[in-house]
Amino acid sequence: MQADRKYLLERVDDAAVAQVYADGFTELPLDQKILIWHLYRAALAGRDIYYDQRHARSLEIRDTLEEILTHADGIAADVRADIERYTKLFWINSGPYNNLTARKFVLKCTPAQFATAAAQAEQNGATFASRSAGLQGGLDRIGPMLFDPAVDPIVTNKTPGADNDILQSSANNLYVGVTMQDVAAFDERYPLNSRLVKTDAGLVEEVYRVGGKYGREIRQIVAHLREAAASAPHATAEALRALIRFYETGEESDRIAYDIAWVQDRDAQVDTINGFVEVYMDARGIKGAWESLVYYVNRHKTENIRKIAAHAQWFEDRMPWAPEYRKQGVRGVTANAIDIVVECGESAPVTPIGINLPNDQVIREAHGSKSVSLSNISEAYDKSTAPEFRREFAWTPEEAARAEKWSAVAGELTTDLHEVIGHGSGKVAERLKGSPQNFLMEQYSALEEARADLVALYFVADPKLAELGIVAAEDHDEIVLAEYEGYARNALAQLRRIREGTQIEEDHMRNRQMIVRWLMANTTAIEERTRDGKTYYVATDPAAFRAGVGRLLADVQRIKAEGDYEAARELIETYGVHFEASLRDEIVARVERLNMPSYTGFVQPRLEAVCGADGAITDVSISYPLDLTAQMLEYSGRR
Repeated sequence: MQADRKYLLERVDDAAVAQVYADGFTELPLDQKILIWHLYRAALAGRDIYYDQRHARSLEIRDTLEEILTHADGIAADVRADIERYTKLFWINSGPYNNLTARKFVLKCTPAQFATAAAQAEQNGATFASRSAGLQGGLDRIGPMLFDPAVDPIVTNKTPGADNDILQSSANNLYVGVTMQDVAAFDERYPLNSRLVKTDAGLVEEVYRVGGKYGREIRQIVAHLREAAASAPHATAEALRALIRFYETGEESDRIAYDIAWVQDRDAQVDTINGFVEVYMDARGIKGAWESLVYYVNRHKTENIRKIAAHAQWFEDRMPWAPEYRKQGVRGVTANAIDIVVECGESAPVTPIGINLPNDQVIREAHGSKSVSLSNISEAYDKSTAPEFRREFAWTPEEAARAEKWSAVAGELTTDLHEVIGHGSGKVAERLKGSPQNFLMEQYSALEEARADLVALYFVADPKLAELGIVAAEDHDEIVLAEYEGYARNALAQLRRIREGTQIEEDHMRNRQMIVRWLMANTTAIEERTRDGKTYYVATDPAAFRAGVGRLLADVQRIKAEGDYEAARELIETYGVHFEASLRDEIVARVERLNMPSYTGFVQPRLEAVCGADGAITDVSISYPLDLTAQMLEYSGRR
């Protein structure tokens, strides 16, 4: 790793843009590089699917913006600057909604100024999609999304208020004209991988598969997956062929077969996540958003996460919940630290730092799961974060120093525990038939993320970690305190991301606020303090913190295991959704004084195949664009 390497590339409003690096790629053997190359192309082939899922006008808006920016000569400087600002936010968030708050952002220039800019771009050779309606017809169609905050204001709205329907209040493209009352009496054959449309003849499932919805993109994905399978080790090839089969049929049985094959490919040094996976964007928590990741194992950082996975049953046996919810014979927990080569769809440019899949509870219990910690993403986050951020919300200089010294270590450790032990733990009542999400509905995702966080917070303080050699015994107490302090700070500092309204929509943010506010209300672990007009959340008692986490975790596991919707709703909505506008305004003012970003989007590495005279691949080169605009225009074929 180069000491003078550039991580933080630019700021766009409250978003940071950072470069992610994949240092170990050049050391990989050629067969692994070739496999990654084909998987990389499969990942990029599906990029537009997620844009369309986010909103029905997203692709038309993106094409219009990119045509203007690539034909911008003669456009007024201030208007061009605002279009560039908006377009970068659009790219970072894969559409017109903030990735974390779910709220729409808009252009600051006027509709007339935008129309003039588009007309100038057309004179310069720009080609706009809506030739039949003319340029103005296309602008009239997308204008409300670009300028009116009241039109389709929230992409996913799980708490729309009394008498409002969560599907009708959500602007995503997973449902068309459908209400919760409609789906209550409808038996979905393709719940994860379809769009549900209300027609005169009733509800229709538009299935995501070859020959179906997104058929063109999926055919391209499949073509690259076939090339990948031809160059993959046997177990990986079997998993890829199972994924191809699922893309071809869309059938639930083929999705299950793929998940099992993927989990059983335990020794893969190169792997991918590709498909309709996470359900955060669906207010019901049922329909999957498309995403893809391509990665290789970071052998230098994998030792600790594998130690945790190897002792999964030890952790399961000591969970602070009722014995009837503990799994016996924990099997198939595969864990790796990985370096990302490319991410698309729901996983980028704003990305997770850890993943545990598959989400199917039955498969987890019967076949196990795979957990990955995204090492190079965590590194890029850490290297692009200013130290002033930690100092601003730390109560004492000693707390700030602990954060500076241990936050990266503590964060990596709790991420590993969250993914490997948290999501992979516990069992549910038989009457739920392995599908607690069907009972907990819109509350499920936030509750499950809370459960995994609570497991991590509970076991990060366990002496077992020092016994396993994961942390040094003499440093353990300080690492635990640094993690508890950081977790409390984060629940406060995350309010900077929500510039409008007084409620949290994103499930991970709901989970963090719920845990901290519950601990503040029910234990002595965290105190709210003020000084010089500033608010602080201060972790005061690590023992009380862990004990409180154990109590809350026992209840959260019971709620999940029994499918107790009302208890889930009361817990999340009491502690995890609402906040005071005055507190948020204070936090926003503090971070703006220090010019701190609210969230980060990442520029991905760029791969290029090197071919010999016979067309065979002789190498795959990797480079780093260091430029969001260049990468996004290349992805769209405009560069």
